[in-house]
Amino acid sequence: MELLNDMALFVEVVNAKGFRGAAEATGVPNSTVSRRISLLEKAIGLRLLHRTTRRVELTEAGRIYYDRCRRIVDEARIAHEQLGEMLAQPSGVLRASLPVDFSTIYLAPIITAFAERYPGISFDFDLTPRRVDLVTEPFDVAIRMGEQPSSTLIARQLAMLKAQVYASPRYLARAGEPKNPDDLSRHECLGFPKADTWTLQNGADTVQVHVGGRYVLNSVGMFRRLATLDQGLILLPKAVVADDLARGELLHVLPGWQGKPMPVYAFTETRLLPAKTQRFIEFLKERLSALD
Repeated sequence: MELLNDMALFVEVVNAKGFRGAAEATGVPNSTVSRRISLLEKAIGLRLLHRTTRRVELTEAGRIYYDRCRRIVDEARIAHEQLGEMLAQPSGVLRASLPVDFSTIYLAPIITAFAERYPGISFDFDLTPRRVDLVTEPFDVAIRMGEQPSSTLIARQLAMLKAQVYASPRYLARAGEPKNPDDLSRHECLGFPKADTWTLQNGADTVQVHVGGRYVLNSVGMFRRLATLDQGLILLPKAVVADDLARGELLHVLPGWQGKPMPVYAFTETRLLPAKTQRFIEFLKERLSALD
């Protein structure tokens, strides 16, 4: 990289017809310009410039070197300009692993807005429950919800989603509405396997309630649907059930109490990301941070 910088400085000296002009054009001190060109000549083993008190002139070797260096420097400048254009308007295929239900319910409109902003990007999404291997598989990013096991991957937190308790009006009419967290132990509660304890917070107060029910399953979409079909209570982020709330199919239960905030992460294999992946993560964080 240092050699390329010195080549660019040499081209600037020739174009400016002197060290002083090159120093003014690059912002590098005149003495530094002269010293670096001398070191370049020493490294090459040939004199590139004839120096006089008033100007510099190319030697025969310098003329050959200048012709080559000018093309290399121009190519490097064009490469930087093209990369700058990619950052401004990224393109390519974005390959992402996404959580199934959260993506279908909530991320879909966010992704649509992202696609409209960046028409040069196309998408290849994996919405299976499996945890893809970002090291060996060709994915740019994986979005994950909840606490994650430690790994060597780079994790960027996108949001902390507040989980709250919801149930359908018909279920509440039949089973009664819980008035405090302890009442949940007497209700049908829908949740994941091994999630038989709900932690609820109200300001500084925290309680843990043992819950159970007839349904234990591993799909947010499924137990959200069962809740709308009057099968019990659920503990989910508002963003996941927003449509059901708007239609009146679910009601907020135990106002003031909320579940432990659920983190949403973007995982990548490296910190050095292409523009398409950077913009996608930034866009998700911007939109998800606005969630209740």
